[in-house]
Amino acid sequence: MAAQLLNRLGQLGVGLAVGGAVINSALFNVDGGHRAVMFDRFSGVKPLVIGEGTHFMIPWVQRPILYDIRARPKNVPTMTGSKDLQNVNITLRILFRPKPDALPGIYTTLGQDYDDRVLPSITNEVLKAVVAEFDAGELITNREMLSARVHSELTTRAEQFGLILDDISITHLTFAREFSAAVELKQVAQQDAEKARFLVEKAEHVKSAAVINAEGDTEAAELLASAFAEAGEGLVELRRIETAEDVCANLAVSRNVVYLPQGQQTLLALPQ
Repeated sequence: MAAQLLNRLGQLGVGLAVGGAVINSALFNVDGGHRAVMFDRFSGVKPLVIGEGTHFMIPWVQRPILYDIRARPKNVPTMTGSKDLQNVNITLRILFRPKPDALPGIYTTLGQDYDDRVLPSITNEVLKAVVAEFDAGELITNREMLSARVHSELTTRAEQFGLILDDISITHLTFAREFSAAVELKQVAQQDAEKARFLVEKAEHVKSAAVINAEGDTEAAELLASAFAEAGEGLVELRRIETAEDVCANLAVSRNVVYLPQGQQTLLALPQ
């Protein structure tokens, strides 16, 4: 009896283990931020997109393919030419995610590495078309317009492949070394021209001031000549008396002045 009981328990344990393995192989999980596409060996890729949670499948016959539908960043560098034939190195940072409803078509036509297949090609195509409409200087001064054009056309292009572009940013924009050196020389020349113009304006102001001073001196001389003509030598005598008074006032307070008697030429009267 005991042996039979143990035998039955063993058979039951084996059955439970096999049943658990079968059930486990028939279950799969879809984590948060993911979606699954079911591939069937007989009917191919099913059009139904499976959401988050635990789901059943037929072992060996069906196989789930998981996709991350959260936004992910990707940097795409490109070398292109401007309208004035200058080489431009530009890098876009793209924040992308797939459309959940388009996942069956994405798996069928592009596979799981759809971002590496689609984004570099359409980014190069759009950048080459848009940058060619701007001069090298306009790429710097009209950067917002350039970014808006790239965002609009690249978003439209990505929708054809079932992709959503949440954000597109120009993170790197440089020119060839020769063009950068020419721009630097142009800036230096502009600064020198501004300095020369400032010096010319300063000289003109100095010249104008000298002319005004000369005109003032001429007008003052004419007024003096007119006064002399009307008053004769009286004005000169008045200025002479005023000057003599100033000299006497200065000598009176000076310690280096010695008063001598009238008619004496030296400090000491020597005998004859």
